[in-house]
Amino acid sequence: MDQDERALHASSFGAAAVAYAEHRPDYARAAVDWALEAAPGPRVLDLGAGTGKLTATLAALGADVTAVEPDPAMLAELRRALPRVRALEGGAEAIPLPDGSVDAVLAGNAMHWFDMAVAGPEIARVLAPGGVLAGLWNVMDDGIDWVAGLARVSGSAAVGPRDTPAAWRAETADMHLPKTGGAARFGSPAQADFPHGQRRTADSLVATLATRAGLLVMPEGEREAVLDRIRAFLASRPETARGGFTLPMRTAVLRVRRLDGA
Repeated sequence: MDQDERALHASSFGAAAVAYAEHRPDYARAAVDWALEAAPGPRVLDLGAGTGKLTATLAALGADVTAVEPDPAMLAELRRALPRVRALEGGAEAIPLPDGSVDAVLAGNAMHWFDMAVAGPEIARVLAPGGVLAGLWNVMDDGIDWVAGLARVSGSAAVGPRDTPAAWRAETADMHLPKTGGAARFGSPAQADFPHGQRRTADSLVATLATRAGLLVMPEGEREAVLDRIRAFLASRPETARGGFTLPMRTAVLRVRRLDGA
């Protein structure tokens, strides 16, 4: 994906902010705990916070959390849902916080939108020495047969290159690490993933997939054709044809620590 296409996809969510807030999943608490276990303190920045899916989990865990989100519509949904959380407009490339003011920076399904050539030094700037940067992604558990089938019929617009565990590991192994002038500001990365799930019906799962960036930017006719194909698949499977079910997922985490001398 080139820079212009990435910008188009990244800016697509505001128009679907209400649907995003309703249908996107939260994050496995075990994954958030692992992301934060090496942080030197409780001050956490949720960067690219969207409508506050990760922010809410951080607040529930007792973190001193600040949310930063560039899209006004997404930020409005976050403020409506979490009125007690400090929420600021801004992006990864220009974070509206002082130097060394947080102990961890977390990004939920957002780090792949960052321009790390700019965002890397900016994240390092706001992190305290020894602070943690972690990206979290909810991915479909395609080790389950019907989930693998759903991924196949949905196509790349709905199930992208980070949306299954193996693809996520390959995609994130070394591509999101902050560097400046070739000198790494962060240590070696660690990856882990944790069981998760989301209660859905066929209709609400279709609504969830419809909030994916690839579908949001697709021409209406093509988008409806993809969604109709997904509806037909879900109607054909005994696991999903009637009533509620749990979509098997993993919350995957990429974690690095800021070097003390960076």
